[in-house]
Amino acid sequence: MEGAWDIAFLLFQVWLSIVVGLIVLPAMFGVSLGFTDIYIKVLVKTLEWATLRIQRGQKEQPTLPLQSASGIIEKDDGSMEEEIGELRRSHPKNLAGGDFTLCDAFYFCKKGIENIVEDQVTQRFTSEELASWNLLTRTNSNFRYISVRLTIIWGLGVFIRYCILLPLRITLAVIGLSWLVIGTTLSNDRCFLYLSHGMHNRENRPKKGGICVANHTSPIDIVILANDGCYAMVGQVHGGLMGVIQRSMVRSCPHVWFERSEMKDRHATAKRLKDHIADKTKLPILIFPEGTCINNTSVMMFKKGSFEIGGTIYPVAIKYDPQFGDAFWNSAKYNMVSYILRMMTSWAIVCNVWYLPPMTRQDGEDAVHFANRVKSAIAQQGGLVDLSWDGGLKREKVKESFKEEQQKMYSSMISNGNVSDCFLKL
Repeated sequence: MEGAWDIAFLLFQVWLSIVVGLIVLPAMFGVSLGFTDIYIKVLVKTLEWATLRIQRGQKEQPTLPLQSASGIIEKDDGSMEEEIGELRRSHPKNLAGGDFTLCDAFYFCKKGIENIVEDQVTQRFTSEELASWNLLTRTNSNFRYISVRLTIIWGLGVFIRYCILLPLRITLAVIGLSWLVIGTTLSNDRCFLYLSHGMHNRENRPKKGGICVANHTSPIDIVILANDGCYAMVGQVHGGLMGVIQRSMVRSCPHVWFERSEMKDRHATAKRLKDHIADKTKLPILIFPEGTCINNTSVMMFKKGSFEIGGTIYPVAIKYDPQFGDAFWNSAKYNMVSYILRMMTSWAIVCNVWYLPPMTRQDGEDAVHFANRVKSAIAQQGGLVDLSWDGGLKREKVKESFKEEQQKMYSSMISNGNVSDCFLKL
C-alpha cells in the first residue's frame, strides 16, 4: 500500500513540475512556448475533418431531413400590415379604412402557432445551434451520421478533455487561487482555457468614473473583461458557489450586489451608482443590463436603470466562438459547479471583444431610447440579433402590456386604414 502511495506522490510531483515549468513560469514572464498555437491548429484541423466526414455521410444518405438554418420552422419577416394585406388580396371587395374581415384572424392564429412551436424568447435560453459538430455534444440534428473513425476520434477527445485538460485546468486554478499574482498572470491565452481572438479598438476602453455595459452570455464575461482592465461590478445577489465568490470579491473592491425584487435595494443601488460615477478617481462600473445570460446569438432588452443615472456609457460587445465550446450558462439547467465542470472540459473558450466609442444621452432622449440605442450598437458590432424582448421572461410570464401593445397596433392599423393602403399597393 505504501508503495502505491509513493508512486502516486511521484506522479503528482512530475505532473506539478511539468505544469509549473512549461506553463506557470513562462506565463509569469510573458513568454509563450507555442503549445497553445500548436494545440489550436491541431484542434481546428480535427474539427474540419470531422465536419467533412459528416457532410460526406449525409450525401451518402440523402433521405435524412435537413433542419432549417434559421430554426425549426421558416417564419415571415414582414410587418403586421404587410402580412394581413397579403391575406386580404383575395378578398372579393375593396375594404375601406376601419373595416374588419374574418381573414385577419388567420394572421394571429398563424403567429400563435409559430410561437408555440418556436418563439423568439425560449430559444435564446438554450445552447446555440452549431454550424458544425465540435466533438463535444451532438447539438445539431443534421449531424446524425457518425462513422466508426469519427466515433474513435470522439472517444479520444473525451480522454483528452477529462484526463488531460481537466486536471491541467484544475491545477492551474488551484495555483491561481493560492497565489493571486500568478492567478492574474494565468488568465491570459496560455492557460488552454480562455483564448482571445482579439481585443478590438482598445483605445475605447472604459475610463474611471464611467459605466461599461456589455451583452451577457456567461460569468466568464467578467474574467475576460477583467483580463484587460479593472472594474467595480454591479449585479444580482446569488447563492451557492457564486454567492461565495461575490462575498469574496466585495472585500477587495466596492462592488454593488443587490436583490432585484426588493424595491428598497433598487433605490439604494441607484444612489450608490450615482455617487460612484461622480468620483472620477474610482474604477469604471461594469454592468450587464440584460440581467440574465443569453445564448451568444442575441441581445435582449437592456434594463433602463443603468442609463438613468447619467455619466458616460462605454459599450462593449462580446461574441464567443461556439466551435471550441459552449460558453452560455443555462442557470435554469446547471448550477455553478456543473457549469464550471462543463467549461473545464471544453476544448477552449474563444471570444472576440469590441470596445465601442463612448456614448452619452442626447437632448430630449429618455433612458429607454438611450438603452435601445446602445443595445443596437452592441448587437450590430457583435453580429448578434437585436431583440426587444425582456430577458426576465426566462423566469416570468409575459406582461399584459406586451399583449395590449399588439392589440393597440392592430386597432390603430384598421382604424387608420393602413391595411387597406397596404392591400391596394399589393
